[in-house]
Amino acid sequence: MYCPLIHLRLHTSGYPVAMLLVLLLAGCMQAQTQRICAGVPEPGKTMLLVGQDVQSIDAYLKQVDPNPAGLMLYTDLRTLSGLQRPADDGAGQRHAAHFTQNPACDHMVFQLGLYLVDDLLNITSGKRDKQIVKLGQWINSVKRPVYLRIGYEFDGPWNHYQPDHYIHAYRHIVDIMRRQPVTNVAYVWASAAVPTYQSHPIDAWYPGDDYVDWIGLSVFQQPAGTLGTMDDIHRLCQFAQAKKRPIGIMESTPYGSIGGIADRQWDQWFKPVFKLIEQYDIAMFCYINANWQSQRMWTNQGWGDSRLQGNPSILQRWLKQTTQPRYLHATDDLLAELKCK
Repeated sequence: MYCPLIHLRLHTSGYPVAMLLVLLLAGCMQAQTQRICAGVPEPGKTMLLVGQDVQSIDAYLKQVDPNPAGLMLYTDLRTLSGLQRPADDGAGQRHAAHFTQNPACDHMVFQLGLYLVDDLLNITSGKRDKQIVKLGQWINSVKRPVYLRIGYEFDGPWNHYQPDHYIHAYRHIVDIMRRQPVTNVAYVWASAAVPTYQSHPIDAWYPGDDYVDWIGLSVFQQPAGTLGTMDDIHRLCQFAQAKKRPIGIMESTPYGSIGGIADRQWDQWFKPVFKLIEQYDIAMFCYINANWQSQRMWTNQGWGDSRLQGNPSILQRWLKQTTQPRYLHATDDLLAELKCK
């Protein structure tokens, strides 16, 4: 149980020790009640989310029915860019307010990736404390579940997070948000599910059960075995099951869709992903429905164009799969379904 009571001094005069222990327990219980309900759907249900830039999301909402249960957003602690005002780093425009102020999105949840690369020591030293508070205020203001991926893809070699620095920064962020308190956030520990940075074991980055509401992963090239394998995914999912945490596919796209998704990719990528969802009862599936190859950040990196609506055959199969009873969309009662169990 998380408890913010630090430096408690037990005096034998004034209060009996037993009374002080009661007060300590009560304080810990109060702190625990400040944690969000983790926003987990009932067993056998999967929230469908799409991302990850304004143009791509708008196109999906306009062209694909029904609307997803939620949207993917991104920011960083240095600037909190892309929340209140538009921002574009070369991967499409990010602008959370575009959606929070859109009544059509009122019944959607948000999954927020928090970028921390090269900033961990600034976080643990306290230099980002005011930014953490501002981020917590923003999360509270949207009045719906926000699934916060703190330092997403922490194990990816491209992020070069040292495990001890990452753990301390993750816990520091959570501790500050709990003290505010931020009451509509679920903390997500999100793995890249690939061969890890400096070959550390996955649990080297684990901040502890009291700090993790969800365990997430990214699914890109593993079905093809070109960056990570399905074994990497299975190990991560089994770790999550051992921790009794809900699992979310927090980023995914069929990598290599040059010129658009090919029919063969349904069997090569989509089917293995849907099989994973069933096998591990994955509670959230976030799909990046974007024309990656048109965005400056991803030029000549082989991502391609993963927009479902670009291939009518793929879109038809997608809708047949994701309109099954397992998948949750933006309905009037969605947020009520995510209430604490």
